Amino acid sequence: VQHHPLVDPQKIYLPPLHFKLGLMKNFVKALRPDGQAFQYLKKFGSVLTDEKLRAGVFIVPQIRDLVHDCNFRKTLKALELQAWSAFVSVIDNFLGNHRSDRYIDLVEQLIRAFRAMGCRMSLKVHFLHSHLDFFPPNLGAVSDEQGERFHQDISVMETRYQG
Repeated sequence: VQHHPLVDPQKIYLPPLHFKLGLMKNFVKALRPDGQAFQYLKKFGSVLTDEKLRAGVFIVPQIRDLVHDCNFRKTLKALELQAWSAFVSVIDNFLGNHRSDRYIDLVEQLIRAFRAMGCRMSLKVHFLHSHLDFFPPNLGAVSDEQGERFHQDISVMETRYQG
């Protein structure tokens, strides 16, 4: 080792917000643009432009609303529904206030469902899969407010500089 890290790796914290956003991005990018679910998302988020939707750019309140939207589940095909259900269970049982005893199985199920659906293995998904022991037991103890605020500021800046 030529250079020792400046910070102890155990003290580096990756907020669950970024994993939620990354997983959502991968899920939406794997949806067929002419499919029912993608068309539903176009109507669902009036603030989403076509470009943002194709890129899978969401904010946490939109993800939260989609998780609770029963009509969205009805538009999903079998593989998509399986991947969506796995995504929601990882949010609820690993990336939230409570870490389930079977969180490893839930993450494995998510990876399998995303792979079957055709999602790409992004760096966030790879990190989630390979470094489960790196995450603290209670990810929800740290507020997502700063991360949400950051993404809101960025979206305002994007609208300012669009033309």
